Amino acid sequence: MMEVKVGKSRLEFVVGDITRQDTDAVVNAANKRLAPGGGVAGAIHRAAGPSLWEECSRLGGCETGEAKITKAYNLPNKYVVHTVGPVYSGSDDDPKLLRSCYINSLKVAEKNGVQSISFPALSTGIFGYPVDKAAQVAIKAIKDYLSSDTGIELVRMVLYDKSSYDAHIRALKALEAGIDLG
Repeated sequence: MMEVKVGKSRLEFVVGDITRQDTDAVVNAANKRLAPGGGVAGAIHRAAGPSLWEECSRLGGCETGEAKITKAYNLPNKYVVHTVGPVYSGSDDDPKLLRSCYINSLKVAEKNGVQSISFPALSTGIFGYPVDKAAQVAIKAIKDYLSSDTGIELVRMVLYDKSSYDAHIRALKALEAGIDLG
């Protein structure tokens, strides 16, 4: 685990299971229908139980870069923030849309009184975003948000494996050193 201070907040990095975090909210790497699927979305829906899909099915979906919030049901959290990351295409829109996922998730969470939130590495699974590039976008977006006047005290990046964890630490160190890896 690694932790850094950003403004009045903390940014943590851990290898772990997104469904077992003790934060107020967890972020779901959702599809546009907010339906159970594979990867993070499948794990969150399985752990939360069928009531999560029942609530999601009434939200009218979610567009790429946007975020919506639901109760967390059987998860150890109060909320699930659902965001739809971009399917990686190599276009200039990819980083903009991915950044929007992080920023909009934090905004929706904060609006609902969330003080701690756990993110997976959005878009890096089946959506094909290269982990190193996605990590740079994620860290910059989160640090920018936490540097403003926010009530969010903790953002935890919950990475699936050591290689994703290492990519995020490299991105953090590069950002702190003022190096653009893009």
